[in-house]
Amino acid sequence: MNTEMTVKLRDATATLELGRVLGETLARLPRPPALLLCGDLGAGKTTLTRGLVQALPGAAEAEVSSPSFNIVNQYPTRPPVAHFDLYRLENMPVDDEILDQLAGEGSLNIVEWAQFLDRRHWPEPRLELELAADAGGRIARLRAVGVDAETLLETARLRSPETFFSKE
Repeated sequence: MNTEMTVKLRDATATLELGRVLGETLARLPRPPALLLCGDLGAGKTTLTRGLVQALPGAAEAEVSSPSFNIVNQYPTRPPVAHFDLYRLENMPVDDEILDQLAGEGSLNIVEWAQFLDRRHWPEPRLELELAADAGGRIARLRAVGVDAETLLETARLRSPETFFSKE
């Protein structure tokens, strides 16, 4: 099984669509892998998270926003989502409470600015997703670590409509 995939996202709608495809698949997995999102400001991390959360049961009760000031937002979806934003932690150690939440199995963990988290704390299984601006859209590079993450990536590969994605 190929554990990596790169797609061209033409616009914000395509970024939402990728999130939706991931969310629909994650909702069916018994133990969803963590999603670790990397990329610069404006790369689409929160947009992708919004699409993912909107695809989950209970999304009507979830208002997705960047948790920059709270560090983590909880959404009452099924599975429950813990949405982390580590932007303010650049060059700082992550406290034990955040690490305990990241290691917990009670929720789907989505981590924005994962590049600010020491790699030894990256959970497994996980889907690493790097977003970068590109002429006319964004590039998303996905890498699966662990069997459940590989299943997620393979489903995304099979369900990626060409109207939104162009595979590189």
